Amino acid sequence: MNTTSQSGIWFRHRTPSWFSVKKLLFGLVILSLVLHKSDGQEQQVEDDYWCIADEQFTDEELQNAMNWACNNGADCTALQPNQACFVPNTIKDHASYAFNSYYQKMKHKGGSCYFSAAAVLTGLDPSKPKKKKHHLHSNHDSIIIQLFPKSH
Repeated sequence: MNTTSQSGIWFRHRTPSWFSVKKLLFGLVILSLVLHKSDGQEQQVEDDYWCIADEQFTDEELQNAMNWACNNGADCTALQPNQACFVPNTIKDHASYAFNSYYQKMKHKGGSCYFSAAAVLTGLDPSKPKKKKHHLHSNHDSIIIQLFPKSH
């Protein structure tokens, strides 16, 4: 331990031990790993979303938004007759496919799932059949549970 005087006050300086330096370095390594891991987890979460048509919009509004998506980066070739995603042949299903195609391609380049508010993000993969969905309807004295499997 060294001692020095400044204005008549004596200070004790402690030379850092190698053990203290190792603890500091270890802490920095752990911190960097935690920060790196959290970035990866955020990326994973972002990749688990799909952009689909909002059912509250009219077919005309969805068609206009789908046209924009298909002309600005979405791959809409699978929506043509006799192609993989033509059926079900509804505006809502085709718009959902186009919106998601655009969103998945463009989300890392600044693209969004907005489409004049005609689309929403979902955590449920629309290409996979939904598990049984329970809808409750009250009919005065009884509750009826209906099970609806998802069509394509």
